[in-house]
Amino acid sequence: MTPPLAIANLRAIALSLLAKFRFPLFLVLLGVILIPASFSWDHPVRETLVASQGPNWKQSPLRKTYETIRRWGDWPQLMVIGALGFLVAKWKGSRRWSRIFLIAMVASTLAGMVANASRLTTGRTRPRESPKIEQGFYGLQHEGRWLIGVPAYNSFPSGHTATAFGFAAVIVLASPAWGLVVAIPLAASIAGASIGIGAHHPSDITVSILISFLVAWGVWRFAEARFPARR
Repeated sequence: MTPPLAIANLRAIALSLLAKFRFPLFLVLLGVILIPASFSWDHPVRETLVASQGPNWKQSPLRKTYETIRRWGDWPQLMVIGALGFLVAKWKGSRRWSRIFLIAMVASTLAGMVANASRLTTGRTRPRESPKIEQGFYGLQHEGRWLIGVPAYNSFPSGHTATAFGFAAVIVLASPAWGLVVAIPLAASIAGASIGIGAHHPSDITVSILISFLVAWGVWRFAEARFPARR
């Protein structure tokens, strides 16, 4: 193979890979910009929340509203929504949407698994623990104590955000109009409620959203390749 031909082949391979993986590459570039920025928001957001929460905060209507919204990011609730969507689509005779809801349920589950497995190792303190616990990433242990499964150190990344956006991201990939108008705002409300109750930092949310879209893209591509939609 002559050098010019080899270079041409390498160029063709590079362009093919770039076309195939342009979405995850876009997410990586977006992460390079957004993740450092979101870390810079953590402190001012945490301080604002701590300052605004009085002694009756836990019993306040606003906190209860946040808690109610956030519960819709629980995995069981999302699976119920997905199952209902699947059944309605089947009843309406829509193979396309029944398939979309199934893929969304899988992506939501996997995104949640990735986020929850990751946060077992980071040991990041939740914003609401300030100032009782000094904020930081403590890893697996702190002062001789294992932190795996300790709620106060399970902040990064956000499991609720991952499951919600894993579901929503598939809707965006399948139907951008429905995804951007309905699914993303609902997922964003769950993420916002997590910040509002002091369960997560903005950076926890940002990383979870990026994880969710990456997982959803992978699941969607796999489904398209292995189980193409029947026309």
